Amino acid sequence: MELRRFGFEQCGSFVLLLVSGLLLLPVMVSSIGVNYGQIANNLPAPENVIPLVKAIGATKVKLYDASPKVLRAFSNTSVEFIVGLGNEYLAKMKNPACAQEWVKNNVQAYLPGTKITSIFVGNEVLTFNDTSLSANLLPAMQSVHTALVNLGLDKQVAVTTAHSLAILETSYPPSSGVFRRDLVDCLVPILDFHVKIGSPFLINAYPYFAYKANPKQVSLDFVLFQPNQGILDPGSNLHYENMLFAQIDAVYYALAAVGYKKLPVHISETGWPSKGDEDEAGATPENAKKYNGNLLKFICQKKGTPLRPSSDLNIYVFALFNENMKPGPTSERNYGLFKPDGTPVYQLGFSINDAVGNGTHGTSGTSDVQPTPPGFPTTSTGYLSISSAKERSHCLGFFSVCLYLMLFKLLL
Repeated sequence: MELRRFGFEQCGSFVLLLVSGLLLLPVMVSSIGVNYGQIANNLPAPENVIPLVKAIGATKVKLYDASPKVLRAFSNTSVEFIVGLGNEYLAKMKNPACAQEWVKNNVQAYLPGTKITSIFVGNEVLTFNDTSLSANLLPAMQSVHTALVNLGLDKQVAVTTAHSLAILETSYPPSSGVFRRDLVDCLVPILDFHVKIGSPFLINAYPYFAYKANPKQVSLDFVLFQPNQGILDPGSNLHYENMLFAQIDAVYYALAAVGYKKLPVHISETGWPSKGDEDEAGATPENAKKYNGNLLKFICQKKGTPLRPSSDLNIYVFALFNENMKPGPTSERNYGLFKPDGTPVYQLGFSINDAVGNGTHGTSGTSDVQPTPPGFPTTSTGYLSISSAKERSHCLGFFSVCLYLMLFKLLL
């Protein structure tokens, strides 16, 4: 199948990247990343992961901790890292001394060999509805940033946090996007912090959950970036051909509604499971291949969202591997592009050539944790479940899903 059928001859600077099961997709070097989760007991050793990351063309990796084995293994590579500080660390991070010790041990210790460009402090904190966690989030972010300033690292390492799309009260039509009223007072100081230090706003967005919740009414083509008639936003007169871009623009509108129109939005997680339980509609290898492949095609064509057509899509696909120790439904353990032995979950269109080296496995996961000050938790559980924070099958919000359904009934 020729690349020109997809318009790829228009791509300028790119590398070859997997993801349709039929061919390699070229994609802009600067815009694609992958989440490297490690809640598993059968993953390859980090040094054997490097060829896999490079084989798929990813130039950015997001960790949910600051695994010493991973950061050491990727030293002197061209891969950029976002490292994570789990939710269980937030209370301790309010202490500036603890924050500085963590940054010294888990960031400064690996620079400049390993390219650590950002720290995300907490994952989907605001939608866990835990007031103590929420109260600790911004102070922890501020302490970590202060530590970076004290160590002379603030110009090269940013501080941010990742949010679930469930922070939105309304997401349809995108132009009516607003944050939950009960979260605005907590969000605004965080947004001020982003503006002050120049860091992006991270969102985890999964159109899969909207489809899973209503497979008979939500258009599969709309969520998989397949050809469809799309929807027209009556408020902006913008046309949307896929749900992810509608979700992203709803976030931009929500930011504008509270006075932060220029804050950049990055998608820190998005993906599609290749396997699920009987009640998990759409979780198949074919759909996962279409979702990821079509998403990367859009990125390659340098198509921003309808609201921000010239903005680069900074997106981290979830995830590099299937993770066999994640709790929850079957889908939770089947978001990976690769199986633990390094073979593709669905046909990638190229040979990995034994990239993981004779099946050598490490013991990453809960046993591979960053050094921490006394009294700190020893595992990072900030992303144990993709469907945490009141399961993201409702990530559009009840009323938004209903509106989507009403619109599709009118259009189809």
